[in-house]
Amino acid sequence: MRLTCSQTDLNSALQLVSRAVSAKPTHPILANVLLTADQSTDRLSFTGYDLSLGIQTFITASVEISGAITLPAKLLGEIVSKLSSQSPVIFQIDETGEIVNLKSKTGSYQVRGISADDYPELPLVESGKSIKLDSVEFVNSLKATLFASSNDEAKQLLTGVNLTFEGSGMEAAATDGHRLAVCNLKNILESQEHIDEKFNVTLPTRSLREVERFILSCKDSNFINFFSDKGQVVFMASDQIVTTRTLDGVYPNYLQLIPDNFSNQFEFNRINFISALERVAVLAEQHNNIIKIKANENSKTVEILADAQDVGSGSESLPVKINGSLEQIAFNVRYLLEGLKVINSDDIILKCNSPTTPAIFSPTSNNINFTYLVMPVQIRN
Repeated sequence: MRLTCSQTDLNSALQLVSRAVSAKPTHPILANVLLTADQSTDRLSFTGYDLSLGIQTFITASVEISGAITLPAKLLGEIVSKLSSQSPVIFQIDETGEIVNLKSKTGSYQVRGISADDYPELPLVESGKSIKLDSVEFVNSLKATLFASSNDEAKQLLTGVNLTFEGSGMEAAATDGHRLAVCNLKNILESQEHIDEKFNVTLPTRSLREVERFILSCKDSNFINFFSDKGQVVFMASDQIVTTRTLDGVYPNYLQLIPDNFSNQFEFNRINFISALERVAVLAEQHNNIIKIKANENSKTVEILADAQDVGSGSESLPVKINGSLEQIAFNVRYLLEGLKVINSDDIILKCNSPTTPAIFSPTSNNINFTYLVMPVQIRN
């Protein structure tokens, strides 16, 4: 293999695919990235794969001799990132087929690799479900749900986001057992596309964060290709591919958690509510992250309070439209802030029945179909 390429392109590609390289590989080759040069197309492909998440991208290169090799992702990335961007980089494999020589304007480096024959094949879906998704809408659905998934690996399915496709729409949902975010998009498929048979997949949050970055980097793609089959999902656009395994099991029936009716309803200005919460959170974070919300129907205000024992206390007052008579309800302030910050609406509605039953936050706009459920914290008097 012998080729010449841009340092900037090389560095960007390595940074991208290295995100799919395992930090604690079960086999030495999984700490490497796969480089494949093709003389017929003058392209150099990069692949990172940890047996769960895979990322592949391509750059243009002047390829004199085709070939492939795997190289240590961390070492190669650090070397390339420090090379001059003003000079092209020359890649050449030596006679042994194990050492790659990198030459730049100011110096040369040798990196030992492992044969590409030993690298696991990136799984690509050749059959099964195939649809095109609106890239902007899909990214919006990820931003609205990823934060609510669980970080506890013992919860397995809850460490991912459940995507349900039906007709021309998609519903994304994530929960960690304490809160639930549901985003419903009625028209996310490319025009004329329609899904006859409803299906759903649950994908790891880590993988979907990479999909989000990948879509945002594909600025010239209005739609991304989505393929699903036999426990594997592939996203494709431009010159990039992200592949991920699905999480096994049946996702919980989250819709049954949402109450049908509410006896209390409060309408806030979202930005003012967030600002007040952030100020009170300074004290709440000193103790247990708990804040209380008290409604005053006479003054049409709510009071947000935090009491950090032996440290201090604080409160904020906000104007609100009140329909009901709930005296007090308590929440983890971090849960509230994370959910409120993804709602794209000037005003939001808080609906609840009692201090111990699920509370719902949703936008006032009818154009946004988003529901954020938070379980209140029970306070002992």
